[in-house]
Amino acid sequence: MQPFRYHVFACDQKKPDGQPCCSARGSAAVLDALRREIGAAGLGETVQLTTAGSMGLCERGPNLVVYPDGTWYSGVTPADVPEIVREHFLAGRPVARLANRDEAAVRAEIQGNRAKFVAAMQARDAAGVVPDELVGMIRGYQESRILLTALELDVFTAVGAGAAAPDVARRCRTDRRATELLLNALVALDVLRLTGDRYENASVAARYLAAGAPDDAREALKHNLSLWTTWSSLTDAVRDGHVSLRAEMPERGDDWTVPFIAAMHRNAAVRAPAVVAAVGAAAVRRMLDVGGGSGAYAIAFAQANPQLRAVVLDLPTVVPITARHVADAGVAAQVTTQPGDLRTDDFGSGYDLVFMSAICHMLGPDGNRDLLERSARALAPGGRVVIQDFILDPERTRPRQAVLFAINMLVGTEAGGTYTEAEYAAWLEAAGLSGVRRIRLPGPADLMVATRA
Repeated sequence: MQPFRYHVFACDQKKPDGQPCCSARGSAAVLDALRREIGAAGLGETVQLTTAGSMGLCERGPNLVVYPDGTWYSGVTPADVPEIVREHFLAGRPVARLANRDEAAVRAEIQGNRAKFVAAMQARDAAGVVPDELVGMIRGYQESRILLTALELDVFTAVGAGAAAPDVARRCRTDRRATELLLNALVALDVLRLTGDRYENASVAARYLAAGAPDDAREALKHNLSLWTTWSSLTDAVRDGHVSLRAEMPERGDDWTVPFIAAMHRNAAVRAPAVVAAVGAAAVRRMLDVGGGSGAYAIAFAQANPQLRAVVLDLPTVVPITARHVADAGVAAQVTTQPGDLRTDDFGSGYDLVFMSAICHMLGPDGNRDLLERSARALAPGGRVVIQDFILDPERTRPRQAVLFAINMLVGTEAGGTYTEAEYAAWLEAAGLSGVRRIRLPGPADLMVATRA
C-alpha cells in the first residue's frame, strides 16, 4: 500500500546537552521549512511528513529518509529544503549532494551508534543514574518560569523585529546583564534566535507572544502567573487538606480576572462549534449560560439560531468583559448579561437549555448537587441541562489532564475537583432529571446531558 507518493521521516530526536542529535543541529527549523515548502508546492496530499526518533546518524544530522525510494539525506539545512521539494518531490530526482550513497557505511554507522547507546544506558543503569525523563519532570519549573517572566516583562514585544540586549533592557526597564541572561535562555528554549548580538523572535513567539502578533495570546497565557502562585502552595494543601492562598473571585482584581477570562475565552472559542453541533441549537429558544465568562458558548449558540435568546450569568467583575465580547460578536440583541453568584442565586425558570462549562470542577459534591437542583428547577418541560467538564475514569487516574486538573482545584478552590461519569449521573438524577447521557468530544472535556420531563 502506498497512500502517498512520498513519505518523509524527519528526525527530531532530543538528547541531553552535549550528546549529538538532530534537534541540537537544527531539525526544528528544517521541519518548519519542509512544512512550508510542501504546502507552497501544493503537495499536501502527495507528500506525508512524519517526525521520527533517532535514525542513528546523529553526528551528521538533521537527517531525513524519503520513501518509497529509500533516500537518506544528512546534514540538511533549511536552505536545502526548497531544492529537495523542487527536485525530489516534484521532479523525482533525489538531491545527490545531500544523499548517503554507501549503504554498507550507513548501516555500520547506525549499528556503531546503537551499540554505544546501549552501552551508555547499561552503564547509567548500573550506576543508578536518575532517568532523564524523571529529571526533566522535576526541573520543568525552570523552563516554565523563564517563559512566564518573559511574558510578564513583555520581552517578545520588546524584541520586536530584532534588537540587541541593551535595547530590550531599556524597553522593558530591566537590568541589562540580567536581561541578556534571560534572552540567552529564551534562545536555548528556541523561542528566540540570536544572530551576532541581535535577538529575534522565533516563529512561535512571533505568532503568539508579541503585541500585534497574528494570534496574540499574551493575556490568556498570563493566567499561568496566577497559577504559579497557587501551585506553589501544593505541599501545604496536601499536608493540611485545604488551600492557603485562596481569595474569592470578587476579591481577585483585574490582574487575576482579565487573564483568566482571556484564557477561558480562547479555549471556549475553539470548542464552541463542536459543542453546539453536539447539543443542537434549533430547538432552543431560551438559554442560561451559568458562569459563562466571556460568553463564548452563548455567542456560538446565538449565531447558530437567530431566534435564540441567551442570558450569561457571572460575577459583577466579569460581566463587563462578557458584554464586550458579545458586542464584538454582533449578537448583543440576542445575548444579555446578568450579574450574580452561581453558588447561591435562583436561576429563574422557563429555559430550554441550562449550560455550564468548566463550572462543576470549581465546586465540591454538595455544591454540585445544589447547583444542579437549581438548574433543574430553571428548565421548562423538555429542557436540558448540559455540563461540559473533565470526566474521570472510574479509577480516577485517567485521563491525565483531568487528574492534574484535580490538583489545580486542590490548590485553587475550597472543595473543587474532577469527577467521574457516575458521579455526574447521580447528581443529575437526584435533581429529578432523566435520560442522562455522556457525549464524548475531541479534547480534554466531554458533555453530560440530562432532560426535565
